[in-house]
Amino acid sequence: MRRTALLLGGLALGLSSCTLSVRSNLALAGGGNLIADLRPDRGEGATYRVGEAVRFRLTTRTPGYVTLVALQPNGYASTLIRGAYVPAGTTVFPRPQDGVTYNVAPPTGLQRVRAIFTRVRPATELVLSGTYDVNGWNTVTTQYVQPYAVADRDVAETYLYIR
Repeated sequence: MRRTALLLGGLALGLSSCTLSVRSNLALAGGGNLIADLRPDRGEGATYRVGEAVRFRLTTRTPGYVTLVALQPNGYASTLIRGAYVPAGTTVFPRPQDGVTYNVAPPTGLQRVRAIFTRVRPATELVLSGTYDVNGWNTVTTQYVQPYAVADRDVAETYLYIR
């Protein structure tokens, strides 16, 4: 009995230290196999203070074009980069040739960043204006990639906290 209690206690302690990562369900928008990873430089879910610089690591399985968009805690959406060519492998944004830095700004809270990847150069630009709820943001993303074959597109999302 005592051994069972110790085993269950150890199992509960071990499981309580596990973290759960959730990738947004974007199956309608993307093929799901072209982007291997997307995360802020401190890791997914990291906290950044207002004014701190943030970079994003994007790993792709094939060369193509990426657009990065951000959804602020207040629902305002912005485009970080449009239609940038990336080779297969890992690219860190912003790249030196972009000549910018990404500094976090208010409002504080959860910020989502989405990478939209296509194997071919996008024929149109993604235009975001106004504020969005998550459903509206998903709709805009889906409409943007719909003209591309499922095998030629992918969408991944990561997040960070602004304090």
